[in-house]
Amino acid sequence: MINCTRLLCDKPGFYDEIRYQKGKPADTNRPIVVWNSTRRCNLKCIHCYIDAKNTQDTGELTTQEAKILIDDLASFGAPVFLFSGGEPLMREDLFELGKYAKDKGLRTVISTNGTLITNALAKKIKDAGFSYVGVSLDGLEAINDKFREQKGAFKKALSGIRSCLKNDVRVGLRFTINKHNFRDLPGIFDLIKTEHIPRACFYHLVYSGRGSALINDDLTHPEARDTMDLIFACSQELSGMNTEILTVDNHADGVYLYLQLKKVDPKKAQRVLELLKINGGNKSGVGIADVDNLGNVHPDQFWREHTFGNVKEKKFSQIWTDESNVLLKNLRNRIPLLKGKCGRCNFKDICAGNFRSRAETLYGDIWQEDPACYLTEDEILDK
Repeated sequence: MINCTRLLCDKPGFYDEIRYQKGKPADTNRPIVVWNSTRRCNLKCIHCYIDAKNTQDTGELTTQEAKILIDDLASFGAPVFLFSGGEPLMREDLFELGKYAKDKGLRTVISTNGTLITNALAKKIKDAGFSYVGVSLDGLEAINDKFREQKGAFKKALSGIRSCLKNDVRVGLRFTINKHNFRDLPGIFDLIKTEHIPRACFYHLVYSGRGSALINDDLTHPEARDTMDLIFACSQELSGMNTEILTVDNHADGVYLYLQLKKVDPKKAQRVLELLKINGGNKSGVGIADVDNLGNVHPDQFWREHTFGNVKEKKFSQIWTDESNVLLKNLRNRIPLLKGKCGRCNFKDICAGNFRSRAETLYGDIWQEDPACYLTEDEILDK
């Protein structure tokens, strides 16, 4: 994640103690763990990375198996446990497990489409001790409902956000950028202001699950640059409202932000560069991990083609520290392996080659350049 508000406005944000401080879990292979707690979902979003459906998979982790995983993560020192899906609110034991994880010392988060959150459910989220709820909106009403393949999804998700705010649940908006919705961004920022939403994360498209069919619907490089210019400008505008804006899944954003700042404020740009170095770029297989609904461990939630082990058979902590797995070991020593544009780039120390899964999807080579990097050849050689 790139915290635009922190970098542009010097305002520390939620989780910045993980993102921008040396010696924290990200430096010690204690990852943020995303748990796709179920593949079941009440929507059928066209870009869903897990290809969710409205039926439950056989073999999903039971309540007891999930508690064993939570015990291990707490002992291991994982800083955050994120309940994702599918739609995690469709798990009947979500609040039991959330409270259990919170009591074990884990910071707990929910990633949801928001359509099921009522006032009563928001109270349950609060009582279970979840520290944050991320609600997905991928456009204004017409575009969002088309993406969700459900009329009324936008209004239900917005109602869910309002219920969270009403019940003092920290909530934020999640938006996956693509050709079909990026023109809605000014309206989304107006919505953030009007509704006083305190946090928004703008995700770059990852070619995974049903999203792999949208590879040609990713932004062109000029469109990506224009979009980042808009997001950076809005981040500065909204900082006065204490609204935190982040971008996700493309660490070229950090380099681009630094290079733009360098033109107008070299001293501030240098401070930003130091924070980006601490962050270190993409953390797949290092500072982030995914456990799917069946217990399989992956490098991140979008990259499910590779599995390191299963928590039903072996503790997560043992799987994550077993570098006899060649991919796991290489992800932690990836810089010399990068090829193409990523191999030539002078910003590998703050980007780490970006998303390896996009390279594999497009080129069939994990170590090739990330096709979503929109930096020019002159820019990657700038430094």
